[in-house]
Amino acid sequence: MSGRADAGDPPPAGTVADPLALSSGRGRWVVAATVLGSGIALLDSTVVGIALPSIGRDFHGGVGTLQWVVTGYSLTLAAFLLLGGSLGDRYGRRRIFLVGVVWFAAASACCGLAPDAELLVLARVVQGVGGALLTPASLAILQASFRADDRAKAIGAWSGLSGVAAAAGPLVGGYLLAVGSWRWVFFINLPLAAVVLVLTARHVPESRDPTSTGRIDGIGASLAVVFLAGLTYGLIEAPARGWSSPAVVASLAIAAVAAPAFFIFEHHRARPMLPLGLFRSRQFSGANAVTFAVYGALGGALFLLPVELQIVQHYSPLESGLALFPLTLVMLALSARSGQLSARIGPRLQMTVGPLVVGAGLALLGRATDTGSYWTEVFPAVMVFSFGLAMTVAPLTATAMGAAPAQHSGVASAVNNVVARAGGLLAVAVLPLLAGLTGSAALGATELAAGFRTAMLISGVTCAAGGLVAALTIRNPSHGPAPVHRRDERCWSCPVSGPPLQPALAAAGDRPD
Repeated sequence: MSGRADAGDPPPAGTVADPLALSSGRGRWVVAATVLGSGIALLDSTVVGIALPSIGRDFHGGVGTLQWVVTGYSLTLAAFLLLGGSLGDRYGRRRIFLVGVVWFAAASACCGLAPDAELLVLARVVQGVGGALLTPASLAILQASFRADDRAKAIGAWSGLSGVAAAAGPLVGGYLLAVGSWRWVFFINLPLAAVVLVLTARHVPESRDPTSTGRIDGIGASLAVVFLAGLTYGLIEAPARGWSSPAVVASLAIAAVAAPAFFIFEHHRARPMLPLGLFRSRQFSGANAVTFAVYGALGGALFLLPVELQIVQHYSPLESGLALFPLTLVMLALSARSGQLSARIGPRLQMTVGPLVVGAGLALLGRATDTGSYWTEVFPAVMVFSFGLAMTVAPLTATAMGAAPAQHSGVASAVNNVVARAGGLLAVAVLPLLAGLTGSAALGATELAAGFRTAMLISGVTCAAGGLVAALTIRNPSHGPAPVHRRDERCWSCPVSGPPLQPALAAAGDRPD
C-alpha cells in the first residue's frame, strides 16, 4: 500500500488536495519551513534562560522578576494556543503561520529594545501571542500536507529537529551574551523570521478545515487567559505579598472560577475551540498527561539551572550554555532514529522508559551544587536526561497527533502544545516556591544551592511519574488489517461528518464508544 488515496476518492477533510511525499523537494522545504518557524519559538523559550542573571542585574530584580520574564511569554503562549490552532483550521494554517511569524518577530524587537523590566515583561506577553499563532500551525501544516504514510516521519523529523533548536538555546544564548548583551537574545529572531517567511511563501501549501464555521470562540480564549493569568500571578506574588494579600486571594479565586467556567462553556458550544470529545481517546489523554509531567519538570529545571550555574558555580553565560551542549548533540544524533524506532515497535516502551531516564537525570543535577569539575558533577546528569529526552520527544508528539482525526490537526497540535507550555508555566511559578526560593535573598549562593537541590529532586520525581502514566495509558497500534469505514461515518469528536481515526489507532481499539 502506498498510503495514497484512490484516484477517484477525495482527500480527507482538513488535508491538501495533492498530498506531498516527504522525499520530494517541496516536501523537504515544507519540513524546513515548519521546523525553523516553530524552532524560533522553542529557541526563545530556552535561550532566554541563559540571559536571566544578566537581565536581573541590569534591572535590579529578584526571583520574581526573572519568573515574570519567563512566565509572561509562557502565559499568553499557553492561553492562546487553542485559539491559534482553531484560527489555523478555519482561515488557513499557512496564513496564520505567516501572521504568527511576523507578530513574533515584531515583539522580539520590542523585547530587545525594552528600557526596564516592566516593558520587557509586557513585550514578552505580546511575543507569546505570536508564538501561539505559529506553533500549532507549523505542526498542523505537516499533518495536513503529507501523504498518510509520510505523516509520522514528517512529524518525527519536526519533533527531533525542533527539539534540537530548543536544546541549542542555552549555547546560542551564552554565545550572544559573550559577544554582545542579553538584548541580542531577542534580536536574533529577526533574521530567522525573515528566512521562514520566504520559505513559507514559496513552498508551503494552504490547508484548512472546511467544517470549521461560525463565530470564533473569543469567550473560551478569554476564560483560558483569565485562568492562567490569575493562577500565575497568585503563585508568583504570594511569597512577596503574602498569601492573605487581597490581590493574591482575588487572583487565585478568579482562577478557581475561570477554570470550570471554561470547560462548561466549551462543553455547551456547538463548535467549541476545544472539542472535549478528543479526550475520550485514552491514547490522546494519556499522551497529554505524559506531556504535562515531562515538560513541566523540564521547564522548571531549565529555568533554575542556568541561574544556579552562574551564581553558585560562577560559570560565565557562555560556559553555562556550553554545559548543556551535550543535550544538543544527543538530540541531533538520536531524535530522528527515536521517531523511526517508535514507528516500528510502537510508542509505549519509549514513552514509559524515556521519562524515567529524564527524571533520573534531573535528580542527578542536584549534584551541580557540589564542589568539583563540570565533567564529574554536571556532565553525567546532562547526558542521562539528554538520552531520556531523545527517547521520549518524537513518539510523544506523534502519539498525541496520531490519536486525533485529520480535520482537527490544528486543535490537536494546539492542545498538546498548551499542555506542554502550561506544564512549564506552572513549574516556573510553583517550583521555586516549593524549593524555598523566594525573594531577592534566594539569589544568594548558599540559599540558591540548597533550594536547587530540592527543586531538582521534585522535578525528577514529577518526570518519572509521567513514565508511569504512559505505562498505564499508552497502547501500541495493532499491525493487523485496518477496518473498512463507511464514507458517511461521523467523526467521534464533533457533531459533523468527518473521517474516522487513523486506521492503525482505530484498529488498536482506541476509538471511544
